[in-house]
Amino acid sequence: MKRIIFAVLISVISVFNVNAATLINDTEIESGITEIIKPIAKAAKIPENRLKIYIINDDNFNAFVRGGEDVFIYTGLLKRIKSPNALRAVVAHELGHTIGGHIIQIADRMQSEMIRTMIIQALGIGLMVAGGNPSAGAGVLAGSAGIAQQSMLSFSRDEERMADDLAVDLMVKADENPNGLIEVFEQMHEMQNAFETRVNPNRINHPLTSERLNNAKTKIAKIKNIPTKSKNQISKENANYEILRAKLIGYLNNDKNVITLYPYKDKSDAAVYARAIANMRAGNLDMAKTGIQTLIKRNSESPYFYEVLGDIEYQYGHYDDSVEAYEHSLKLSNNAPQIETALAVVLAERNKNGDTERAKELCKRVILTEPSPLAYWILARVTDGSTSDWAMAEFYKMNNDEKNAKKYAKLARKKAKKDSPEYIKSGDILKK
Repeated sequence: MKRIIFAVLISVISVFNVNAATLINDTEIESGITEIIKPIAKAAKIPENRLKIYIINDDNFNAFVRGGEDVFIYTGLLKRIKSPNALRAVVAHELGHTIGGHIIQIADRMQSEMIRTMIIQALGIGLMVAGGNPSAGAGVLAGSAGIAQQSMLSFSRDEERMADDLAVDLMVKADENPNGLIEVFEQMHEMQNAFETRVNPNRINHPLTSERLNNAKTKIAKIKNIPTKSKNQISKENANYEILRAKLIGYLNNDKNVITLYPYKDKSDAAVYARAIANMRAGNLDMAKTGIQTLIKRNSESPYFYEVLGDIEYQYGHYDDSVEAYEHSLKLSNNAPQIETALAVVLAERNKNGDTERAKELCKRVILTEPSPLAYWILARVTDGSTSDWAMAEFYKMNNDEKNAKKYAKLARKKAKKDSPEYIKSGDILKK
């Protein structure tokens, strides 16, 4: 039973709540998307180390940018967008809002309590919810009742047109094919055409997709030299993107749905990956391991295949093999925080000579670079005294449990020296 609980905790994709939004943390997907949109971010003059990807676990076909550097992408969009170039176009549109100063303009036009709601509605590229249920996406499509004034909606539609226009410019500046925007709008039009034929175009905060599609085609047709890539480069980019989508689908869809999308006759890396993950989640560990070993034979330099192998071996109860797989994954990935956390979990459970110190070292490194509730939780397990209590206080703090956070912070302060980091940091928790 204990191993099953831990297996849930160290699943390659970890899900946690932040500010009421369910975020997915996965090193492979985040780094892969970062690489895809890097040219767009550079064209928008965003420093490479400032761009941050957040994956929202929500089936809406949506994305938005906050602060110009934080890119939020919904899983519903990632599972449906068919190419990396189309994904770049989505981000280019969202960055167009930032370049156009739309957030500031919206804030100036709205009452303060409505700003956050409208920003999300105004910036979202997507208008459709999975399953084809338009009413489920009413918050994105039409806005809330309190902000449905015609002047505000008209202003929002103008901003969307401007953001579409700027997206084309950004794509060209990034030396990427702007037809990715057409691809997105064609897909959106196919998804929501039935709904849009029944809606009043003056009562929604986005222009109709048909209009946006025509506008994009008209603008792109005027470009003399459209950036192009070789077929091999496009093929490689598409294959890498399909791996990311397959992983997401493997974890978020049920195993029967995964097999429908990726039947066993499909021998591609993406299909093998999705099936292996789905089989692991369903408890079919032998099939999962066979799939991952197949991928490792095809590409022995992928750290993330070894990461999944580590998960599988752990669920078997093969701690030594799990540690070996994770250590190899860390070596190939240059110490990714998520993989470090997973390894710390297994070491804490195995508890051989030296495992506790290694787990402690890994958790402290993760906390310095990319703090997570699980890292604090493991640190609390492998330490004692004030360090353990402080780690538990931080764990509860990250989970928005103020009562328990303060409880453990008080315990830590009673045990810690007054000039110690644990004493000071616990005091910070108590002040809030």
